[in-house]
Amino acid sequence: MLKWIVLAVVLLPLVALALAVRPVLTRLPRLRHAAVALQRRAAEAEALRDTAEALQLRAEGVQRQLDTTQQRLAVIRARRG
Repeated sequence: MLKWIVLAVVLLPLVALALAVRPVLTRLPRLRHAAVALQRRAAEAEALRDTAEALQLRAEGVQRQLDTTQQRLAVIRARRG
């Protein structure tokens, strides 16, 4: 009789643990797929950030060119009177 009690005390928590872990283990492939998708999105976001920084630098260069052109135009208009 003592064997059955000891066996029940040992096996019941193991069965409960297995039942609790089972849903998590069934979700692992989906979680792994989601993690890969998030890594892909992070890489895309990084590429977009790099492109945005390059575009910002280009816009600053164009703004400097515009400022220079406006100054030259003001000098030309001042010479004409």
